[in-house]
Amino acid sequence: MAREERLVAGLSTVLVLTHDEDRTAERVTAELAARGVRVAQLDAADFPTRVALAAAFDSSSARWTGQLTGTTAAGRQLEVALEDVAGVYYRRPTQFQLAAGMSGPEQVFAYGEARHGFGGVLMGLGCTWVNDPVRAAACEYKPLQLAAAAAAGPRVPASVITNDPEHAATWARDLARPVVYKPLSGVWVPEDHQIKVLYTSVIDDPAMLREGGVELTAHLLQEWVDKAHEARAVVVGDRVFTVAIHADSARGLVDWRADYDALSYEEIELPAAVNRSLVNLHARLGLIYGACDLIVTPTGEVVFLEVNQAGEWGWLAAECDLPIAAALADVLQAGCV
Repeated sequence: MAREERLVAGLSTVLVLTHDEDRTAERVTAELAARGVRVAQLDAADFPTRVALAAAFDSSSARWTGQLTGTTAAGRQLEVALEDVAGVYYRRPTQFQLAAGMSGPEQVFAYGEARHGFGGVLMGLGCTWVNDPVRAAACEYKPLQLAAAAAAGPRVPASVITNDPEHAATWARDLARPVVYKPLSGVWVPEDHQIKVLYTSVIDDPAMLREGGVELTAHLLQEWVDKAHEARAVVVGDRVFTVAIHADSARGLVDWRADYDALSYEEIELPAAVNRSLVNLHARLGLIYGACDLIVTPTGEVVFLEVNQAGEWGWLAAECDLPIAAALADVLQAGCV
């Protein structure tokens, strides 16, 4: 077993839960390692076939004790004492991989037991999570985000969520300016036996909303907000790192994710009141980390679009030399001895 992967008594551990190709997480693990903090990385897919959990609840100390041991798919040797875990960086783990040969019902049962057992023990450690999975899951609901953001301070676009075509068309008509459609649950959508990316799209004619399809599910419509540029504000605790994203194409102007080749980046400083509102928003949502997508209007007003509790930041840190990895390491290291 490699020396740096062995359990060292008296040292606290930061557990990194993500897939093996996560280069963004590697920035944080490297930062922690440079500080002498022990880091153990595994994917949920390593359990239960590669990594074993042996946990016991100690009622006298009201703590879970025990170990995670095994060899991950990436070849990492693990021997982690649960009571030694001071922080968990919860990035993008993949699904549990179960033993071959199970029937469908057996797999469903085993998956549920793994989720509630493995996940439940880690959630019960009482350590720092970036982010708490329960709070992060709740944050996936955009209507919740918009309400929390409005209460925290930043302007939020006029919005409707509906599956009523007449309601959608009437709202868009009465708004008397362009509206945009945005997916609520992610940009990946199956169509014609393929997986396609569904970006933000402009609806110029409200009558289009009566033409069919709106009634099939919920749809999010928002007012179009004129842009000087968009920005991504990365919040880590009470620190805010903001990058202006300038798009030099029509597609990129509507949704910068649609044309990365047309983008340029610039570190900017938001008004102090906006920074405070974003920190307040994360506190309301129970998040330590979040990537907020914003619009900066031609008059300088900042408009909130959404917060992604697991949003990417690595390429922005590289483009603008931002110490985001260090900020995350500060939070995770805080509980270590």
